[in-house]
Amino acid sequence: MNFSRENTLASISNGLLSFPITDFDSQGRFDRESYQDRLKWFVSHEISAVFVAGGTGEFFSLSLEDFRDVVTTAVETIGGQLPIIASAGQSVEMAKAQAKIAEEAGADGILLMPPYLTECPQDGLVNYAREVCDSTSINVIYYNRGNGVMNAESVKQLAEACPNLIGLKDGKGDIQALNKIVKTVGDRLAYIGGVPTAEIFAEAYLSIGVNTYSSAVFNFVPDMASTFYKALRAGEHETVKKITRDFFIPFVDLRDQKKGYAVSLIKLGADIIGKPAGKVRAPLVMPSESERNQLIELINVAKQY
Repeated sequence: MNFSRENTLASISNGLLSFPITDFDSQGRFDRESYQDRLKWFVSHEISAVFVAGGTGEFFSLSLEDFRDVVTTAVETIGGQLPIIASAGQSVEMAKAQAKIAEEAGADGILLMPPYLTECPQDGLVNYAREVCDSTSINVIYYNRGNGVMNAESVKQLAEACPNLIGLKDGKGDIQALNKIVKTVGDRLAYIGGVPTAEIFAEAYLSIGVNTYSSAVFNFVPDMASTFYKALRAGEHETVKKITRDFFIPFVDLRDQKKGYAVSLIKLGADIIGKPAGKVRAPLVMPSESERNQLIELINVAKQY
């Protein structure tokens, strides 16, 4: 771990957060060299933390060996420049194993994903997250999404029980529920917007004190993504309105044409700008040629910003 808890907390509380895609070669294997180049390119832009092997990085399709390679490569390549957060989840034991790998590799924290598939009661979710938090000394950010959504009281219980819990990432987009959490737990935690294409929720997030979010489109339009975030924080409403209208609304429409495109389109975008990362792994699929052409048009729009 290269950054203190205080420094990591500060980094995830303000500034744009990046979630790089994971590079695969033509055989679908992790491509270390390509991933190293991608990470170096990422940190050459204005971001405050890097979340590796996350949802955009196809965490759900990585073996433990893949996971170890991704996290180790990230720490060896950009460790010490920005906080590095790896993912963990699926089950208590799997999450503990991933947290251990991340800690041993030198990551600054983990993003705890929901447990796999099963419906979960609130006390079960608290126990799931607490067991993982207790298993590691590094920072933990809980990802509130899918079948792992905690209510305000559960988040409060978890925060009181686990000193290394430093943040909550929202993946649901229920602003009322999130506002209850923010007002109940207060500044004990940092709060991160984390719905797919989080920029479309950015203004609503900011209105309740959630100052940052994960930007997937940063993978292929980093300059526009940074311009949008700066305009949002500066209260430049006209710029936010224009970029939302011209890029993000049509991008969301394109994303919603097929399930999984929140990841697949990001890999396609990276390929279009000359930074290919291979194809997505099953069960995701790559977009069609027609959809590629639509994304090219949107990338050209983004260049105006």
